[in-house]
Parts: sequence; structure tokens; C-alpha cells
Amino acid sequence: MKNWDGTSKGTVLGYKIFLFCIKTFGTDLSYLILHLVSYYYYLFSKKNRDAITKFYIEALNCSEKESAKLTRKNFFVFGQTLLDRVAFLIGKENKITYTFQNEEYLFDIIKNGKGGILLTAHIGNWETAGNLLKSRVTSKINVVMLDAEREKIKKYLDSSTGGSQFNIIPIKNDLSHVISINNALNNNELIVMHADRFMEGAKYMEMNFFGKREKFPLGPFVIASKVNVPITFVFAHKEKKHHYILSATLPIVAKMQPKEIAQKYIEELEKKVKQYPEQWFNYFSFYQQ
Repeated sequence: MKNWDGTSKGTVLGYKIFLFCIKTFGTDLSYLILHLVSYYYYLFSKKNRDAITKFYIEALNCSEKESAKLTRKNFFVFGQTLLDRVAFLIGKENKITYTFQNEEYLFDIIKNGKGGILLTAHIGNWETAGNLLKSRVTSKINVVMLDAEREKIKKYLDSSTGGSQFNIIPIKNDLSHVISINNALNNNELIVMHADRFMEGAKYMEMNFFGKREKFPLGPFVIASKVNVPITFVFAHKEKKHHYILSATLPIVAKMQPKEIAQKYIEELEKKVKQYPEQWFNYFSFYQQ
């Protein structure tokens, strides 16, 4: 995963267009406009297109024709998730519905009184899922992430929509985020961490992912192994036009080493990628030697 630089994709103009469309036309008409926008990016965003197409061929053994079709759909669905994100933040989410599989696992974690670790990935719509969790399960949700979203985009979204409805714990070089995580857990809060993107220069572990060796970030699994709280894997996928499926796995309560947790996580991640290949939103090259 050598090509990910920690920043999100897109421009301020793109988000302004999304916000204008949602406010003016609503989600349905915005989705129609998105067909043109997403196809434009499919044609001209060569680096991202080639990376995700290559993943479909190498990881999922798709033919070139199948991969091209999946990639076009991937760009469109990614645009939908961005539109849904904006719609949710400005209060236009009345059409968005969701089903939560194993929601009771998260309620049990909260009842346990020690907080919990939720490991997720950049597949589906994790941000809208976090906002839904906040309104449904608990008001105390923290997302640990690189605060590297392009500053102009972040500033624009915060000023225009009020920003995300959960707390962000930025990853710092001085490891102060570890203190923030411990404080949140002591307050019986949930900690969400992405465990699918490795940045060059960071510590990592090599694991089998669809039969090939790949680097995964060490940090989330080390933190999960050190804290004495339940660990679960959560995902949110777009199932229909306005419907999402959220899921959680049976919490891990026994003490495990980082590699053991990573193995269980990757097994679950592979299942989700196979089930929703068009929602794998990692636009950089995997399996680089």
C-alpha cells in the first residue's frame, strides 16, 4: 500500500457542487447527475482507475471486462456515499434507512462499562455509519484517524454542514492520541479505528490478504491488544439506493496478540470485499513488491 499519502480525494469545488445539488435537487436527482460526474472521473482519473482495476484482477480473479465494469460501478457508488455523507450532515437524510446486524453486541459493550474497540475499513460508508451509531447506540464515539484530510475541504465542510457528529482523535507523532484513547475508554466510550491502510514509514505487519502478502498497519492491532476492552469489527455497506446494512462481529474478549487480532480482522474483511467488491474504496496499489 505504498501510494497512500493519508489524504482524502476530491476538491473544494467538488464538495460545493455536491452540497448545491443536495440542497437544490435532493438526493434522487443528484444521483442522476452523479452518473456523469463519476464517469468523468472514471475516464480521467487514470491512477485511481488502474489501481482498483488491478486489485479486482489480482485479488478477486476478475477478468479485464469484469474489472472494468466493477471499477465504473465503484466510482459511482463512491460518489453516492459522498452525497449521502453531505445529506446526513445537513439534515437531508430522511430517505436514508439502515438495518443493523448484531446491534446487540455494541449495546453489550456499552453495558460492560469499559468502552470498546471497533476496527473497520475503507469499504462502504464508514462516516455515515459513525453518525448513525452515535444517534442509535451511544453519544460517545471517537474515530482515530490521520487528520490529513485536505485542510480547505475540511474547513469548508465544517463551516457548511457543522462537521461530523462524532469526535475525531488525530494520530500524532508524539503518541498523545494513545492517552486520548485511554481517557475515552475510561469514560466507557467507543473507539473506532481503520486497520486497512498502511502508510510508508509507519510500522506494519505482513499478512495474507486474498492469498498474497500485504502490509497492514501495526498500530490499531497493538492498541487493541493492549487495552482490556472488547474488540469488534464493524462495517457499513450500501445495500440499495437509500439503504445501508451495518454489521458487527461477536466481540473478542480474550487477550490476544496483535497478529491474532489482525488475522481475524482480515478474514472478516475478505468476506466483506467479496460480498461488496464495488464498495472497496482504496485507490492505491496493493501487492507491491
